[in-house]
Amino acid sequence: MTPPAHRATTANLVAAYPFVAGGSLGKSGVVVGRDLLGGTFCYDPFQLYQEGFLTNPNMVVFGQIGRGKSSFVKSYLFRQIVFGARCWIIDPKGEYSALARACGSAPVKLYPGGRLRLNPLDPGSCTPDLGSGTPDTGSGGNGVDPRGNRQIALLTSLASTCLDRQLLPGERTALELALADATARCGGMPVLPSVVEALLSPSAASAETVHISRGDLAQEGRDAALELRRLVHGDLRGMFDAETTPGLSLNEQMVVLDLSAVYGSDALAAIMVCALAWLQSYMTQAALGKLFIVIDEAWAIMANLSVARWLQASWKLARAHGVANMAIFHRVSDLRSVDDEGSWRVGLAQGLLADSETRVIYGQPPGEAGVAQQELSLSDTEVHLLERMARGTAIWKVAQRSFLVRHVLSAAEMHIVDTDAHMAGHRRAGDNRAGSAGPDGLTDGALAGPDGLTDGARLHGPGAVELEPARLPYVRGRDIG
Repeated sequence: MTPPAHRATTANLVAAYPFVAGGSLGKSGVVVGRDLLGGTFCYDPFQLYQEGFLTNPNMVVFGQIGRGKSSFVKSYLFRQIVFGARCWIIDPKGEYSALARACGSAPVKLYPGGRLRLNPLDPGSCTPDLGSGTPDTGSGGNGVDPRGNRQIALLTSLASTCLDRQLLPGERTALELALADATARCGGMPVLPSVVEALLSPSAASAETVHISRGDLAQEGRDAALELRRLVHGDLRGMFDAETTPGLSLNEQMVVLDLSAVYGSDALAAIMVCALAWLQSYMTQAALGKLFIVIDEAWAIMANLSVARWLQASWKLARAHGVANMAIFHRVSDLRSVDDEGSWRVGLAQGLLADSETRVIYGQPPGEAGVAQQELSLSDTEVHLLERMARGTAIWKVAQRSFLVRHVLSAAEMHIVDTDAHMAGHRRAGDNRAGSAGPDGLTDGALAGPDGLTDGARLHGPGAVELEPARLPYVRGRDIG
């Protein structure tokens, strides 16, 4: 005689089948929302790194527009402030201003001809605003000044981006010599105008170093100089063409660089790199503590080979500087669309992904499933969920583990995450219109099963257990809208 099926929610079934459902990441750190197997989902990359669960603190976030990606990033950073973390954000679309103000700081808005300047070639040891830590003021003991290496890497990436090609050996050499000249002329504090001038009019000593005439050296660097000149005297002047404006402080817990004035520019990647380089020049300060560096619209940077190389090198320094990098993309295929399959650009994009041990994937559009499965090592069940997850629900891949998480917002956070107020119009804040989502976060109310990822299932045979959608209690606050 076959016993009748027993109905139970996954919340109770975990106790009946204790080895089917994995445990949480612990209760330390920031609360993100609900693990759809039951319980609260918390995540802190620094804590997990210290415990040996993660080998790097970096994160990539993917999400189709309107799926809740931006709401998660903003509220997560907002909550990290409570734990004493710092957040530096590259904001190409001007969507983080409310977050900055909520944290007691004003966004740094850059635009051509504006009154604020950032010097991407800052050596990074001249600001008193980062606390009492001892700055890195010299070479690393091997005769090589790491600041000079960073500066030439930046200039090379900028010139290559502006020229839309790889630099020739002569051009690279001309840039190195121009940086040395500019540094000497500016008393150790080079700026882009002095580099451009040194490229167009190199010193006799620089020409003698490579055994050519001044005219020949100037010719080698002329194309790079004319492109970089756009940031100094062209349509992009007035942002990165002087020393950093006195009074700009990185001592705030939340620093937002608003680049929305140039979002539509064909030089967006170069502008984002200049802004990011200025921030990174101060990462060697000892008193920074936990620091998140966030790059929104990261596809713009990955579209250029030299910039992608520069970014990946910076990504690899995360552990050394105590930094958790976050890159925000729309689609997983953004990693492939940077160039043809198998190219250097794609390889670098995939390398950036490999250096990010936490991947957060919100809903993806039709046609992304295959790419997502290959790039993010998703199971068949996870791929099946990608197009069915409700707004605010994401698959979290943390090291070798997977979670299905429903992000939850408090009422106090609604005003800092509303990026579509104009489109929403009369829509009530927090109203979920991405589908008739059930309490498990799936658009048709289907259930995440014992592994946190599968649909509701019926186990047949003797002692069969029939699963049904669990009525998960809501966390105090409001589900993401």
